[in-house]
This record gives sequence, C-alpha cells and structure tokens, in this order.
Amino acid sequence: MNENLFTPFMTPTLLGLPAVVPIILFPTLLFPTSKHLISNRLITIQQNLIQLIMKQMMMIHNAKGQTWSLMLMSLIIFIATTNLLGLLPHSFTPTTQLSMNLAMAIPLWAGTVITGLRFKTKNSLAHFLPQGTPTPLIPMLVVIETISLFIQPMALAVRLTANITAGHLLMHLIGSATLALLTASFLATSLTLVLLVLLTILEMAVALIQAYVFTLLVSLYLHDNT
Repeated sequence: MNENLFTPFMTPTLLGLPAVVPIILFPTLLFPTSKHLISNRLITIQQNLIQLIMKQMMMIHNAKGQTWSLMLMSLIIFIATTNLLGLLPHSFTPTTQLSMNLAMAIPLWAGTVITGLRFKTKNSLAHFLPQGTPTPLIPMLVVIETISLFIQPMALAVRLTANITAGHLLMHLIGSATLALLTASFLATSLTLVLLVLLTILEMAVALIQAYVFTLLVSLYLHDNT
C-alpha cells in the first residue's frame, strides 16, 4: 500500500530522472490517425467531436479570436486525456501538480492580456475603472481590479488542481476502505465497491468537465480582449 494519501501525487522517476515529459507526451499516441483517403469510424467520431467542441467554443469570437482555435482545441484535448489517463491504476496525473497548471494558465492568460492591450488598449484599461465610479473610490477600485486581473491565472490553476486532487483522494480513501472491509463484512464491502464504481464514473465526467471549464475560461478571457 502507499505510505500516505499524497504518495500517488509524487512525480514518478525513470532511472533516477523525472518521467513527467514522457507521461505528458503519452496521450498524443492514443489518438488514431489515418494515412488513407477514407477514414474509419473511430477517426470520424473523433473529428466530429472536435468540430462540435470547436464550434461551441469559437462561436462567440471574432476573426482575431478565432485564430486561437487550434491552441484552445489542443489545450482541451491535452487536459482531458491527461485527466482520464490519471484514473488508471498505478498511473500519474500531471494536472494534480499546481506548478504544471500554472505553467499552462500563466502564458495563456498573459497572451490574452497582451492581445487586449495591443489591439483594444482603451477598452482594456477601461476595465480597471467602471463608468460612474465616485471620485473617492477610484484609487481603491483600480487596486481591486488590478488584483482581480492578476489573480485570474492562479484561479485557473488552483481550480483544476483542487478538483482533480480531491477526486483522486476520495477514490483512494474509498478504495482503501473497500480493501479493509473485504475480510470483515461482505455487505459493507459490496456497498463501498458500488460507491467506488459510481465515484469512478463521476470522476471521468469531472475530468472532462474540468478540461472544458479551464479552456472555456481562457476562451472568455480572450473574448474580453479581442
């Protein structure tokens, strides 16, 4: 058994070196590709899902915002596949690491802010001071809006980390309880096993939803700055 609850979240090593890079690159091998003119059913379903998600994600953007479509689709696919692979036994979920989520959130957030300052300077600066603000409250509101702006990437990363980590911890606790009750009570073991199966299904949904939420918030930040 694991030494503590947080052992599954430790970065695995391979020959003494961190194995994060091969783990991050592994999901790309799972997507089927075809070298022929006619694709099979699996590739067709995959393409239709990607087109559906892209349509829903890009319908609020103008021409300049739609140039980010490839990046946003790559982001949602990467996060979703990484979260789902982390549900497998003896696996590792990179999105449980706050440092990795910050490494995704900060550049994307900074890109949207820089885009807004470059192409919509007046509108971007106007967000720091709502119209009709009383004069004595202007300095305070500018400070509050500045803090809220810089806290956006932290909120993105912490939301993803907390949701994925909490689900994995709960699955670990219920799985340990199922093993502990295996020799004590068959009825209690059956109930906890059913609960574990239901929680696993829920976590599969959470893995997909959190990928969509993360990408959707980046898309909304981009929409506000284009």
